[in-house]
Amino acid sequence: MKKVLFVCLGNICRSPSAEGVFTKLVKDAGLADEIHIDSCGTAAHHAGEGADPRMKEHALKRGYDLTSIARGIDRKQDFENFDYILTMDNSNYNNVVALAADVDKHKIRRLTEFCSKHPHDQIPDPYYGGPESFELVLDLLEDACQGLLEHIQKEKNS
Repeated sequence: MKKVLFVCLGNICRSPSAEGVFTKLVKDAGLADEIHIDSCGTAAHHAGEGADPRMKEHALKRGYDLTSIARGIDRKQDFENFDYILTMDNSNYNNVVALAADVDKHKIRRLTEFCSKHPHDQIPDPYYGGPESFELVLDLLEDACQGLLEHIQKEKNS
């Protein structure tokens, strides 16, 4: 089983959305028993909360149900248990790399590395933006998560 962890700052907008998008793609591909998916934040100030209501609203319009509960990254368990630790932006990437032991750093990647349609190098935080910010995040996540799924499938078949 492959284990995928999505990471943003507070775990209420981008990473729970990535979890929701990827969960649907994995389920639709018939791989729900083969890929475990979770999300967390580099800061735990929203721990115990659900996804941002605006993010949930935009995601639901596209068929994604965001049900995860925010949590902070677990320095020990997350690095031990996950095969892919995927960050949303450079700040999250740097924070996660700083927490990781050298042996785990190869697991950490920027999610946008898997985009094929959008030339963005980061998934911007929509928290202080308007509706277009949340839509852009979902556009980028759909692209990146599709690319990630294809990558995992190729890895499995090689």
